[in-house]
Amino acid sequence: MRLENKVAIITGAGQGIGAATAKRFAQEGARVVLAARRLELLQQVADDIIADGGIATVFSVDIADEEAVRQLVAHAVEAHGKLDIVVNNAVLMVPGMLANHDTRAWRQNFHVSLDGAMFLMREAYPQLKANRGAVVNVSSVCGLLGSAGTAGYSAAKAGMLALTRNAAMEWGKKGVRVNSIVPGVFLTPPTQGLMPDEASQAATAKSVPIGRIGDPVECANAILFLASDEASYITGAELVVDGGRTAELNTGTASWD
Repeated sequence: MRLENKVAIITGAGQGIGAATAKRFAQEGARVVLAARRLELLQQVADDIIADGGIATVFSVDIADEEAVRQLVAHAVEAHGKLDIVVNNAVLMVPGMLANHDTRAWRQNFHVSLDGAMFLMREAYPQLKANRGAVVNVSSVCGLLGSAGTAGYSAAKAGMLALTRNAAMEWGKKGVRVNSIVPGVFLTPPTQGLMPDEASQAATAKSVPIGRIGDPVECANAILFLASDEASYITGAELVVDGGRTAELNTGTASWD
């Protein structure tokens, strides 16, 4: 029960890593507020948590809407009396090649991933300060490495890493820890849309040193650690959870087998 008596907001909680995180938090004793746009997905996750003996409420929100974010934080405090943990997992990726990237599409990458994270951190800060809370921002390996066609998304995720470091510096003396998770490829509904068949999934798995695609619960476990008191002396950090993908230096045809 590593999060016993803690209250957590988790954005993008309707599926994938967000849903897995919400379930793990609830299993560890947290009262969770599930936030995303699609209420029907949130309710399914909440129903699973409640059926398993946990406590969950749902809140439909556009995380890029400042007023909606204020209402989200107010809902968490009204429903559960306080707020201890924020997990910024909501994301929107709009692909595009730089040479002809549409301006509106470029900016959409930032509205949810980066702007929304900042809005929620800012609105939650008084509660986090009062309760010596924690923030976990879900970035991406695309924020560390270049990837053709994802310049806007990659820039937003790199910005999230910088936002994490700055918040950690500003809020550390107030007792608030802020860290980033940097996921690689996980088998979630969005990634399944990009690799819908076994052949594409097998090719992706082959590119990962550990030899497989990650299960969302494996990322959720890392988020749980950073949110818990077990990480009490960790702030401003980037925990990469990618099966070793970013550890590799591609040497072309060289082989030492």
